[in-house]
Amino acid sequence: GEQQDGFTLARNGSVRSRCGHIRCWIEEAHVTELTGLLRKGPGADELASWPAKMRVYVRRERPHPGAQLSLFEAQDGWRYTLWVTNRPETAKGWLGQPQYIDAAHRVHARVEDAIRTGKDTGLGRFPSHDFQINTAWLTAAMTGAVLLAWLKLLALDGHLAKAEPKTLRYRILHAAARLVRGGRRRRLKVPRTWPWATHIEHAWQRITALPQAP
Repeated sequence: GEQQDGFTLARNGSVRSRCGHIRCWIEEAHVTELTGLLRKGPGADELASWPAKMRVYVRRERPHPGAQLSLFEAQDGWRYTLWVTNRPETAKGWLGQPQYIDAAHRVHARVEDAIRTGKDTGLGRFPSHDFQINTAWLTAAMTGAVLLAWLKLLALDGHLAKAEPKTLRYRILHAAARLVRGGRRRRLKVPRTWPWATHIEHAWQRITALPQAP
């Protein structure tokens, strides 16, 4: 068979198998394994000093607008990412294809993003030597991280939907806003001089439009 962008093709051209998760598919992205080339290429074994079971992959994709490319990448407009794994080569079907292994690696990278976000919301430093106090701190920090994640998912768009906690803390959470009640309605008052007042207004409208919990 022949591997083509996430499909395993039989010799007659039919699709033999593929990963069924839509999130694993990205247009204009390609991935391949370089282990064999680096182990047995013209330069002899370039990985001799590395673990024997280490496998090397390279991925290329079209960069998002405004991305900073290296001189090498700017020549053809592709962004390249190299990464290694110790996944065994015994996986069968699409579980052993470079495209699936790449998708699994990207999921792990998002986990690392979540860890970094957690550190920015209080997980980076515990306040006490007492276990119970730190337990309460951990609960509060995780609650804050979850609330920020829901805020970005449901109420924000554009660059704020992908912003780091420090950015959201300054632009959204630190705004001198007041929640007032009147006429059986709740209103959020934000100073017009605040640079991100419009973003806060739109976020408030989206939140208040959500259906009530049962």
